[in-house]
Amino acid sequence: MTKKPSVLLYSLIIFLAASCASLQPDYEPPSFMITDFRALPSGGIAPKFEIGLHIINPNRKALDIIGISYNAKIDGHKILTGVSNKIPVVGAYEESDVKLTATTSLFSSISLLADLMREQRSSFNYVLDVKMDIAGLRKKIHVQKEGTISLDPEH
Repeated sequence: MTKKPSVLLYSLIIFLAASCASLQPDYEPPSFMITDFRALPSGGIAPKFEIGLHIINPNRKALDIIGISYNAKIDGHKILTGVSNKIPVVGAYEESDVKLTATTSLFSSISLLADLMREQRSSFNYVLDVKMDIAGLRKKIHVQKEGTISLDPEH
């Protein structure tokens, strides 16, 4: 009768060990930077843009990115939004360049322009929010870049 609880206990220990191994405590989120930003020809009212993204994988395992979603805000106005599932695998300790397409939010852009007309400024705050769905990880990786865009040529 004591053999049955032992088998169950050993099975539970093996299951927990396997679960803990998949958590990857030494995993470091990838970093990225914008390398290019240009307008694309658009047949509709809302303009489209191409964003060049440079992804850096600081881990010993390859990043198999299933999908990526992203948006950009300027002074709190969500201006650009997009998704892609055509992302190459970024090898262990490697870097890769990706081209993403984003669509502008016409109403948010108009709201931002109205704010800028009311208050002239030489700098703007931006937030780039990227969520990556990586194969083998249960949780999406969320990376956010914040900064200031200066229109002043001296800064």
